[in-house]
Amino acid sequence: MLDKIFKLKENKTKVSTELIAGLTTFMAMSYIIFINPTILADAGMDYNSVYMATIVASIVGTLMLGLFANVPYVTSAGLGLNALFAYTICGTLGFTWQQALAMVFICGLINVLITVTNVRKKAIKAIPEFMQDAITVGVGLFVAYIGLLSSGIIEFAVSSVENGIANSANVVPQLSIFGNADVILALIGLIITGFLVAKNAKSAYIISIVLTTVIGLFMGVTQLPDFSNYQILPSMEPTFLKLDFAGLLNAKAGIITVIMTLFTLVISDLFDTIGTFVGTGKKAGIFKVDDDGNLPKNLEKALACDSLATTFGALFGTSNLTTYVESTVGIDAGGRTGLTAVSAAICFAISLFIAPIVACVPMAAIAPILMFVGVSMIESILKINWKEKTIAIPAFFTIVMMTLSYSITTGIQFGFIFYIIVNLFNKKGKEVSPIIYIFTLLFIVDFIYKAIG
Repeated sequence: MLDKIFKLKENKTKVSTELIAGLTTFMAMSYIIFINPTILADAGMDYNSVYMATIVASIVGTLMLGLFANVPYVTSAGLGLNALFAYTICGTLGFTWQQALAMVFICGLINVLITVTNVRKKAIKAIPEFMQDAITVGVGLFVAYIGLLSSGIIEFAVSSVENGIANSANVVPQLSIFGNADVILALIGLIITGFLVAKNAKSAYIISIVLTTVIGLFMGVTQLPDFSNYQILPSMEPTFLKLDFAGLLNAKAGIITVIMTLFTLVISDLFDTIGTFVGTGKKAGIFKVDDDGNLPKNLEKALACDSLATTFGALFGTSNLTTYVESTVGIDAGGRTGLTAVSAAICFAISLFIAPIVACVPMAAIAPILMFVGVSMIESILKINWKEKTIAIPAFFTIVMMTLSYSITTGIQFGFIFYIIVNLFNKKGKEVSPIIYIFTLLFIVDFIYKAIG
């Protein structure tokens, strides 16, 4: 039955592999269950309600991806998009969180419209082959960088002191001093993961996470679960259906600010998703282009599900949902079908009752997995013709900016811009798709608005 629903044999996978891949993905991104309500609480939202909304929205969105699109991706509240919601939209711009939820809902509807009218599909199709490979490499390095930072192996520190005062302008990423128990545990996890991967061990990632977590108990890093103050299934009532559309029309910031804020949300959501799908799907062969260059139907369905997930999330009471880049962990573990997503959704549902246990897994156990996912994705760099400057320059900026700016969207933006520049300088502007020109113009408008805003 499962084979018929998810086409397991056709995708050269099996039930056990898919279930383990889903569990692995969930463990790699389970931190969002606790981080998202913490961030949105700074906007005045109820922590417990957002906690519940985050999990429920993740379950709904992920089930859609698994059952409707049959892809091994997981969706949840986007990290970065929630910070934009809390600290920029509600903080700097002064919108209420109810008005911000209304904008998130509208953003979801706009992306649904963009998907239905095939604009998203055309944007993906317009991305040249070398840029798709660059996005794959960029996503891999981005994921690995997340692992390095979250493990504490790389930390941001002051690089200079003037007159005995630390110069805050010179805060740069540096190698950590390995005296911290969390960092030492992450290094142990890195060694364990490296050994298991080198030996081609089945379920290497899950085994590594479990072993590292257990070792962390003896090092004082892994904390035993505490159910004493845990509230199972808290109410979503404080945030459920609390969208304030009327308030947007009368907002102090003005209608132009509302429109530009919506534009920023749409662009960020749109290209974060495109980058994730292109970067991971191409490498794993999940989204195969046919002989005529047509994109697969499951990609179209996945894009629609991703957009709908944001609208549902807003109704429940959370910021934009997005397809998680940590889905690469499950894909790297062998996940190829929607059964991986369904497995992850079930894990989210179970977490409603055992959240203190989920919280026990330290980032030191997850971080090594993210680093090794980067290793598996960087091989696409060999497919890029680095001798051809019209290819090398945009590919370079796509990869570097995606990693250093900590944003998939920013990497794609810089890649598009330099792709146009080098082709215009070489009188090859006609070879660039009009879709690339249109989106690049929108990117520049977004940059200008942020600069003068």
